[in-house]
Amino acid sequence: MIPVSIQLRQALGKLVLPLLVLLSLAILIAGQANRKLADRARMYTTDILSPFWSLVSIGQERAVAITHNLQEAGQLAQENARLKAENENLRRWYDVAVSLTRENDSLKTALHWIPEPAPAFVTGRVVADSGGIYTRAVLLVAGTDSGVQVGNIALAANGLAGRVTETGTHSARILLITDIASRLPVMLEASQAPAIMVGDNSPMPRLMYYAQDTRPVEGERVVTSDQAGAFPAGLPIGTVHYVAEGRPVVAPFAQLDHLSLLRVFNFGRSQVEPPDAPGHVPLAPPHKSLDLPFKNLLGQE
Repeated sequence: MIPVSIQLRQALGKLVLPLLVLLSLAILIAGQANRKLADRARMYTTDILSPFWSLVSIGQERAVAITHNLQEAGQLAQENARLKAENENLRRWYDVAVSLTRENDSLKTALHWIPEPAPAFVTGRVVADSGGIYTRAVLLVAGTDSGVQVGNIALAANGLAGRVTETGTHSARILLITDIASRLPVMLEASQAPAIMVGDNSPMPRLMYYAQDTRPVEGERVVTSDQAGAFPAGLPIGTVHYVAEGRPVVAPFAQLDHLSLLRVFNFGRSQVEPPDAPGHVPLAPPHKSLDLPFKNLLGQE
């Protein structure tokens, strides 16, 4: 190693920056004077340095991956503790559900419970409704050839969606519970108080005509009522929510703006006929002689 004095080192240190500046200016001037040569030199330099850049990028990616794995490993202990607590809670609820199921089965056996027949249903794909007199309605790709009838109940994955109002051979129109023409009796599940749910073309239909002494409670579940005979009792609809003081609405369980599939159930409500009252006498058919004057008026023999 050649010995260099301190003064010379200081002088060389002061000259480094001006020399680099001059070299940069010379490269810029040479690049402007002969661009083809500058481009070839730049590409040649890039080809030489590309393996080193690849090594640097690979090392950077591995460093990021290792850091991410270390962060996840640090969170595993907390996640494991949370999952253990959640699993223990679910295990307790599972034991409660099994106990209630057994108790329910024993009570049904003791009471000689007669279950209702399982309703028939079909599942169809939902398409956008481009026509019709309703604002909030959808078309279902299933019609009378699939057994769909007017009055059938449409259920989404989470709750009630609407009711079939029109049918075709291969399609059916379903009026959603949020449409302004929708009116259906409901039951407030906690208080067992009846009410009427009225659609107004907004995402959440209103609750009306409920008893003043049993006002809806925030978060209370709302289910269907069989008072009018159009819907079976107990179908989940949503929960009570107050948009303002004294203005309860129902937040539907079903995502009515993002429907893709619907199940259409035939509960056969019209097939349930009450028995005849005691002492009921069936009406006799009208006498043939009494029909003659009316037939003569109609020009029939």
